[in-house]
Amino acid sequence: MKRVKITVIRKIHYADLSALYENPIEHACNMYEGQTFISKDGMKPDGLCESAWGSMQCFVMTLAHGGENFYDGWMKNPKSAMISCNDGFRPVSFLIEVME
Repeated sequence: MKRVKITVIRKIHYADLSALYENPIEHACNMYEGQTFISKDGMKPDGLCESAWGSMQCFVMTLAHGGENFYDGWMKNPKSAMISCNDGFRPVSFLIEVME
């Protein structure tokens, strides 16, 4: 099984949406841009957010098993995917790519 690198590419906070709809949260996310994780044997890396893992797990497993070319050419690198976590107030975008 291939190892898969997960890199935090972008972290955004929609303060206007938080002000309108979210109850105050002291600390919502500890991911930072440039942070990397390595998935071995398709498993969740230590320190990766559970919610983010839920959004990307099927892509990581597919890449780890040799799959590629999601959605018929979506990514320039067919052995990669760009996935965001499901936090509507603070989405974090992750680049997921096979390590050769």
